[in-house]
Amino acid sequence: MTNKKTNILTKNQWIFVFLVFVTLILSGYYVLYSPNNYHLEQPLIFEIKSGESFQSVTDRLNSLGIVPNKTVFRIVAFVYGAETKVKAARFKIENGLSYLDLLDLLIFGPADYLRSIRINDGQTIKWLSGKVRRDLRMDSTAFYQKAHDKEFIASLGLDVPSLEGYLFSKSYQIYERSDPEEVLKIFYDALKEFWTDTLQQRADSIKLSMHQVLTLASIIKGETNEIDEMPRISGVYHNRLRKGMKLQADPTVQYLMKNGWKRLTYQDLNIDSPYNTYRYFGLPPAPINNPGANAILAALYPEKHDYYFFVADGKGKHKFAKNYSEHLKNVREYRKWLSQ
Repeated sequence: MTNKKTNILTKNQWIFVFLVFVTLILSGYYVLYSPNNYHLEQPLIFEIKSGESFQSVTDRLNSLGIVPNKTVFRIVAFVYGAETKVKAARFKIENGLSYLDLLDLLIFGPADYLRSIRINDGQTIKWLSGKVRRDLRMDSTAFYQKAHDKEFIASLGLDVPSLEGYLFSKSYQIYERSDPEEVLKIFYDALKEFWTDTLQQRADSIKLSMHQVLTLASIIKGETNEIDEMPRISGVYHNRLRKGMKLQADPTVQYLMKNGWKRLTYQDLNIDSPYNTYRYFGLPPAPINNPGANAILAALYPEKHDYYFFVADGKGKHKFAKNYSEHLKNVREYRKWLSQ
């Protein structure tokens, strides 16, 4: 008995299947590799925020005309395994990228990635310039110069010599290689957000401008890192200002030292500068660093007491005195500690 082999498909059917298969291959290739053109300024700057979902990214790309078909793009991304690999960054999207080229860009770059940077309490613009160079890959010289650029500062609505004191202490998420103007505005906007109407009303009640409060706060921060001491030190300076005494604040002289912090000499205390509160009465012309929230609040809400002097105790804090003779005693104890 013989078995006859029968063809499942006829010759014409095989030809049809082959043509369908080829059509699918060509269609897939066309969808994946054909350029998608948009009608906006080129290259388009596209930012992906930290924690943003892939669906949100797709929706925005579609609204800009970069991704013509959201469904196809999401299917391609799923097959490509891209949905969880896209990183928060700022991309330059050239015109004419295919779906695969676009996904490749969003996963592997090149891009300016979102980085963390923190302004610590009391940091100066000079110190911060080095930090943005390290953390954000920015030009430190351009950053420093822009922070002293009168025209840019005026564009922020300020009439001050520099942005020293106006760059708020906190942690930020900022794109690499951002323009100095953009970064400085982010730092300043954080201060404006912190400086509420309540704080302005408090400043008005103690007859200080915002600029004067920031200046005093910067001195307070220059004196101590101890948060619980800040209101007491603030009270000393408020008392001296009220009585018409010179502030005689070491941090204002340290600010004038070109090579950074040092043990001050009597010669240093005689430097002729409006920032030298050993020679000039009142507050210096501007802040000497960028104080944080605690120092600013201390400047606004000083502790009420009768202290007019203080000196380091050698243990990280200070001893306070109500009169000069008591202060001299504390100074002698501090110098004795230094000599040990």
